[in-house]
Amino acid sequence: MLKNDKKWKNRSLLSILVYRFSQFVGFLFSINILTTIVFAFALYVSTFFLFNKVDDLRGFIFDFKVHSIIFSALLSILAGRIINQFYDKEKDALAKPFNTKFQQFLKQKYYLYTYLIFNTLSLFLAISVSYRVLLFFMCYQFMIWFYSHKLSKILIINNLTFVSLALYPFFGVLIYYKTFSVKIFLLAIFLFLILWILDIVKDFLTKNVDKIFGYQTLPNTFGVQRTTYFVVFLFLLLIIDCVLINLKVGEDFILWYFKLSVLVGLGGMFLSLKQRKNTWLIVVNLLRIWVFIGILFMLVDGLWHTQNIKSLFTF
Repeated sequence: MLKNDKKWKNRSLLSILVYRFSQFVGFLFSINILTTIVFAFALYVSTFFLFNKVDDLRGFIFDFKVHSIIFSALLSILAGRIINQFYDKEKDALAKPFNTKFQQFLKQKYYLYTYLIFNTLSLFLAISVSYRVLLFFMCYQFMIWFYSHKLSKILIINNLTFVSLALYPFFGVLIYYKTFSVKIFLLAIFLFLILWILDIVKDFLTKNVDKIFGYQTLPNTFGVQRTTYFVVFLFLLLIIDCVLINLKVGEDFILWYFKLSVLVGLGGMFLSLKQRKNTWLIVVNLLRIWVFIGILFMLVDGLWHTQNIKSLFTF
């Protein structure tokens, strides 16, 4: 009898641990933790090597305001993903069944509590910098909620709003450092176009599910063929922007990335027009990987310059 009780207790403990772990995994799926880590990495790399005018790593590390702005952005983004998952839970049940099964281990009220906590912490960090930063992130949080609640179902506006919200934190850091140049403008256009293409291509992958739940997307409204031509046109604009960057920027190491981006753009055009099985999935993964490679190029480009390398060891 005692042996049976011990077995039952062990099984009970194991089942509790498995359940808690499933809740934790479901929460990680809801906030898309891998994308968040990459985004945080991109924010820090671009802030120090692109927007920061002074090559002083020590000053950057101990700049409380910069870290507050970046973490305010990250917390707002995490909260935004939670609220987006809340509004899209029925759609995600069909489009992302594997993720949804794990997310169901945690009750919706806990997601909403976390959403409020993340937003509150974000605003607390923002106000520690200034009231202007507080207002900046209050607007950001409202727009994320409004996108999830209303704008995500409106044609064209959904894509443009999604891309704008993705770039919003970079714009905040740009304002903080007051770093405006032709180079940054062309880089912003490049990132805007590649994210816009990504968002439209993802609509191809969820075309049938979007139609069921009333999401007005380009593939469902204008058809696959016309939307494909529009994606090809955006790839063409991306290639033109890459050429302009190579002509205007100078002789930085990062130019190799934009030279190769021309080939990626041509490859994207070819894949889009071919329309073979899993074409859009290949394009999505290609662009995601290429964006990450771009972050690495930016990091290497920053370290390439002697002043930046010296600053890493100047304490």
